[in-house]
Order: sequence, then C-alpha cells, then structure tokens
Amino acid sequence: MTIVDAIGALGALLTTLCWLPQAVQIIRERDTRAISLIATGAFAAGMSLWLVYGIALVNWPLIASSAVELALMLVIVGMKLRLG
Repeated sequence: MTIVDAIGALGALLTTLCWLPQAVQIIRERDTRAISLIATGAFAAGMSLWLVYGIALVNWPLIASSAVELALMLVIVGMKLRLG
C-alpha cells in the first residue's frame, strides 16, 4: 500500500463513519425534523453514482466505502420519509 492509497483509505473511512452517529441518533430518537430530505436524497444519489463508478473501476475501497455510506444514507432517507 502506497501513501496515496493510505490517504484514500483513511479519507474513505472517515467520510463513511461520519454518518454513523447521525443514523444512530435518528433511529434512537425518531426525530428527523433537522434533516433536509432534498439534501440527504441528493447525497444518497451521489453515493449511488460513486458506487457504480467504484464497481466499474473494480476499486474495492471505493466500492466498500460507497456501499456502507449509501446504506447509512438510505436508512436516514427512509426514516425521514417515514417520520416526516
């Protein structure tokens, strides 16, 4: 692994994990009033495109981080649609 790969992996890890506390808080408190559906939906759509891009490149760090991040965003979007 090169330094560039390590930097990319660390960036992917941090951006993926940053959504975990938000998803946990929304699930626990059942409160989505402060979440923008449009922004969260757009972010989820963007993560879907990153996932497709990673699959096309067969880039496993990009695939894994995009898949986890997309899953967290879909939980948030789903809770927002369900709870308002």
